[in-house]
Amino acid sequence: FRRLLGPAGLRVGLLVGGLPTAQKRKLLEDLAGGGRDLLDGDIDLVVGTHALIEPEVVIPRLGLAVIDERHRFGVRQREAIERKGAHPDVLMMTATPLPRAMVLTRYGDTALTVLDEMPPGRMPVRTTVSPGAMLRDAAYKVVAERIAAGERAFAVFPLVEESETLELRNATVEFDRLRKRFAGIPAGLLHGRMSSVEKGEVMARFASGAIRLLVATSVVEVGIDVPEATVMLVEHADRFGLAQLHQLRGRVGRGGRQGFCFLVSTARITADARARLEALARTTDGFALAETDLALRGPGQLLGTQQSGQAEDDLGDALLDTALMEAARTEAEALLATDPDLKSAEGRKVALAVKTRLAGPWALLQAS
Repeated sequence: FRRLLGPAGLRVGLLVGGLPTAQKRKLLEDLAGGGRDLLDGDIDLVVGTHALIEPEVVIPRLGLAVIDERHRFGVRQREAIERKGAHPDVLMMTATPLPRAMVLTRYGDTALTVLDEMPPGRMPVRTTVSPGAMLRDAAYKVVAERIAAGERAFAVFPLVEESETLELRNATVEFDRLRKRFAGIPAGLLHGRMSSVEKGEVMARFASGAIRLLVATSVVEVGIDVPEATVMLVEHADRFGLAQLHQLRGRVGRGGRQGFCFLVSTARITADARARLEALARTTDGFALAETDLALRGPGQLLGTQQSGQAEDDLGDALLDTALMEAARTEAEALLATDPDLKSAEGRKVALAVKTRLAGPWALLQAS
């Protein structure tokens, strides 16, 4: 953002959890307008992590909030961001909308913009799903071939270390095993228990090519852009959610070369897990996968904080009542166009019904 907006004279700040105290204090003052002018802080755009949600962060003139990777934020967290300003415009971005987000677009609470084209030169990732050793051996062969061709690979596991209760492969043990299997290929280990500095160093080495095989947990799900990475192997894929798997698959094939995704599952999996994996093998369309996720997990609570699961809001079935929802939205928009303050006889009836029905949880519905 500094590179893009700096020439236009816009000032960009960064707020993350590990910021030194003095630097953070100065940034918060600038955001609150304590610098040059109480009505205009010294920062035009602030980029940050969940640290932006903290109550001490005050942005009186917030006009636009962009929430990237929307599925990584809870309802309350998004509400906290929106409340930093006085009714700011909000743009939420994700490749894998959660069930609740899909339903909100149908109720008309959220306008939807779909980018349905791949970036120029990018090919759909070839996805293979299968249980057991046969697919794993095929994946290892592709890993070796692609790394020999100058490319890079991920191997993702559901656990950091061995578990006393779950018989699952884990990143720490498998890292040592894979280093032996792929002797001569520089490998690295990345997981959430590492410090931010350690993680940054590993990712820098992977991006530069000093590491060619990255063994990791789902920490690599988002924010990783290494064009040379072309192979994604996910062990115990049935243990991951549909959105997670789609995000993991999106880490490869980003540089114009063919990408490969191998989803290795255990022999016995649930019907829902099988449906998730089959959907991933069938399509790379994030919205089609979101529809499947909605059907499998339910829409969650439109008037609550639950972002999936069976609805308790009694506002219709998101899958079966789509036509009814669209008709209701059309009627609502027509009424507001002629009576925006709901002062007519019909408008007053509607206003009373809405206040009665949505009195408690209305703020949560706003925090889409």
